[in-house]
Amino acid sequence: MEKIHAAITGIHAWVPDYRLTNHELSKMVDTSDEWIMQRVGIKERHILKGEGLGTSDLGEMAVRGLLEKTGTSPLDIDLLICATITPDMAFPATANIISDKVGIKNAWSFDLGAACSGFLFALQTATTYIESGKYKKAIVVGADKMSSITDYTDRTTCPLFGDAAGAVLVEPVNEDFGVMDHIFHVDGSGRKFLHIKAGGSVKPASHETVDAKEHYVYQEGQSVFKFAVVNMADVAVEIMERNNLKAEDIAWLVPHQANLRIIDATGRRMGLPPEKIMINIENYGNTTAATIPLCIWEYEKKLKKGDKIILAAFGGGFTWGSMYLKWAYDPK
Repeated sequence: MEKIHAAITGIHAWVPDYRLTNHELSKMVDTSDEWIMQRVGIKERHILKGEGLGTSDLGEMAVRGLLEKTGTSPLDIDLLICATITPDMAFPATANIISDKVGIKNAWSFDLGAACSGFLFALQTATTYIESGKYKKAIVVGADKMSSITDYTDRTTCPLFGDAAGAVLVEPVNEDFGVMDHIFHVDGSGRKFLHIKAGGSVKPASHETVDAKEHYVYQEGQSVFKFAVVNMADVAVEIMERNNLKAEDIAWLVPHQANLRIIDATGRRMGLPPEKIMINIENYGNTTAATIPLCIWEYEKKLKKGDKIILAAFGGGFTWGSMYLKWAYDPK
């Protein structure tokens, strides 16, 4: 019996229209375009504006576009996983809300929280279900409204984040394409360097926590940078070695878009030239679970069937990991 592989058979992404540039940000907080570009490589980020709009609205637009683009009926979807750390609310799951908004009625859905590694963790989860033979069509959404947890008076974090969603359709294939391998890691001791202080069961919301601005991203930047720059590169090299891949075998590295220096370090460690690395951080910033599908979506027309691709991410938790996949279709 032939092994069933799970392959990405379609991709779509969506970003809000509003662009928050470094110039505009410099009027809000003590920063500058030069300072931001030198440290992280971000020029602008997209922000979801409007009363009552949340992560599900970002995800809805990405999934609607994906269904239309692939000619897929929402009623044919078996499973939807939403990777996010900015859910619309504590419950129900944002995945449930997205499913309702786009008319997915025959699937079960749930959220997965692994911060910036969330899309990879969710893609592997969907892959396992597809490879089991039980499901035929799964959607993985990476979506975050990071502006909802960003303190725009904190010059160290507010330049970093943007809002976006990306979605992929995952289906079984009998050919040797799709997700080939993955290596994931977590280290919960890293939580002290990157977290949100309040709003959970340990420290529920109160007037005091709101006044103290404890519902925004807290990050010790240097500590996170040191962990990320080593571990994201290490795990990407590890998956190459485990699959006997040389730099010349790899068509693309798709790194999480958090910091241009981390991306460059990972590419160098893998021995890849810059032209083999997908980068769009300058235009979108760190959209957390959305960065990898957003990148692939922008580069989709450059991908060819059989391309060997490495995905790599590092996020709060700490979480980090890498995936090796063979692209399953030619540009349409």
